[in-house]
Parts: sequence; C-alpha cells; structure tokens
Amino acid sequence: MKNLLVIIPARAGSKGLPNKNILKLNDKPLINYTIEAAKEVFDINQIVVSTDCIKIKSEAEKLGLNIYKLRPKSLAEDDVSSYDVIEHELNEYSNKVNEPDVVILLQPTSPLRTSKNIREALKLYNSSIDMVVSVKKSHSNPYFNLFEENDKGFLNKSKISNITRRQDCPDVWEFNGAIYIINVKSLRKTKSMNFERIVKYEMNEHNSIDIDNKLDFIMCKILIDENNKNYT
Repeated sequence: MKNLLVIIPARAGSKGLPNKNILKLNDKPLINYTIEAAKEVFDINQIVVSTDCIKIKSEAEKLGLNIYKLRPKSLAEDDVSSYDVIEHELNEYSNKVNEPDVVILLQPTSPLRTSKNIREALKLYNSSIDMVVSVKKSHSNPYFNLFEENDKGFLNKSKISNITRRQDCPDVWEFNGAIYIINVKSLRKTKSMNFERIVKYEMNEHNSIDIDNKLDFIMCKILIDENNKNYT
C-alpha cells in the first residue's frame, strides 16, 4: 500500500492531562512512541504530525520528520473533530502531491500500540470498505450492565434483554483509539467518520491503553516498567 498518508494528531491543549503529548513517559516524550512505531512501518515522507505546538514540532523533527507548518489554532480547540483535522492535513498534503487513497490516523495517546499492530490492521484493509478500526472487547455491555435514564428518571437497560449472566451476552467492541485506516473516497463522500462499512482489528487490553488523564498515564508507566523487568 503506497498511496497513503499517516496522520499523528497532537495538539498542545488537553484538559484531562495538560501537555500530555510531550510528557515524559519513562524518559521519552509520549508522542515518540507513536512516531517510532509509524517509522517502522511507513516511509518517513508519508508521516505527518499535525500540531499547533512548537515543542511537539521540535520533538517530531528530532526523530527525522519534516513539519513544514503548524496546524491553525482554529483546528486546535476542544470542539474540533478528528474529521476536521484529517481533512485539513489531507488538503495540505494533496496540494504537494497526488491525493492519497488511504489515511492512517495514529493517536499519540496509544503508546503501547506496536508496529506489529499496525501491520496486522493494514492486512484487513481493502478499497471496498470504509474503515478498519482498532478495538478491544468491552467490559461493559448494553445487554447486561449499561443503562439509560428514561423520561421518568428511572434506569432501563440500554438493550432490552432477559440476560442475567455476563457470559451469555453477545460480544461488544469498543474503539480503543489506536489505529484508524480510512478510505479517502468514503471520507470525502460522507464528510465525517460516520461510516457503515467498518471492519474491526482486535487488540488486547494491554496494548489498547489510551491515555486521557493522570491515572491512565500512571497505569501506562507501570505497564512499561513491568515489560522492561521481563526483558532484564
């Protein structure tokens, strides 16, 4: 798969964990984990770090990436969607070369996602689908322990069922935020990421960790420390 663009979105702001993309996780900035995994799979000229932050730009350039311009501040606000960022970077890239057929979105908040995970997900993609997305099996299940509040203020199961044991529930999958492989034609057509033809790539709990707050960050550090002990 040659005609592709890899986007690593990394804005400066974060309410849950300030400056998380460049926080040191075991002596290495968080974003470095994703850049390094991407470099093991893709040509360096196919990788774009989309950022509004000079410090993040500097870290990416230390790893050999060319960041020609920063993302506009208007695309770094809390209410900006992944689609908005992808569309912007896709248009910027397409102005320099031909528009890619596929966009791979790799969020830096998934530092334990590996190059092996990326390669395996890529094998599932073909042009007849809209997206391959990484998932993990959810511990919560709408048939068992997920509820919605009705208009009277009472809780009802999200999915009506008589299931009384978790093991009898159908599997439910949760996007883990690590890998999105997107058909550009589908993206241009829907002008969103609300696709119909989505194929899952399952990842384990360990590699699926997504850093959103301080607790996630601490948990990830513990997991990396444990991994390092296993190899010493």
